[in-house]
Amino acid sequence: MTLSQTTLAIKVIPNASRNAILGWENDELKMYIASVPEKGKANEAVIKFLAKFLGLRKQQIQIIRGETNRHKILQIEGIDKTKLIDYINKNMG
Repeated sequence: MTLSQTTLAIKVIPNASRNAILGWENDELKMYIASVPEKGKANEAVIKFLAKFLGLRKQQIQIIRGETNRHKILQIEGIDKTKLIDYINKNMG
């Protein structure tokens, strides 16, 4: 049995006043993260925030591209792309 997995492009605005999903911008999910972009703190906060938002474990989400960039590609296990996008659209904001 294989678990479904998908990728998600995100744009992170670190050092914000709060963690929040803002919406879609150029096929990327735009999000505020309150952590500073130092020593991986913002990356950890992205994974923790998205895991809680999506109801997944942190281990199911990993950054596969863009660890030192605002534009990142995440690999998410346990959900397919259609369900992921539908869930985000219904629950953001």
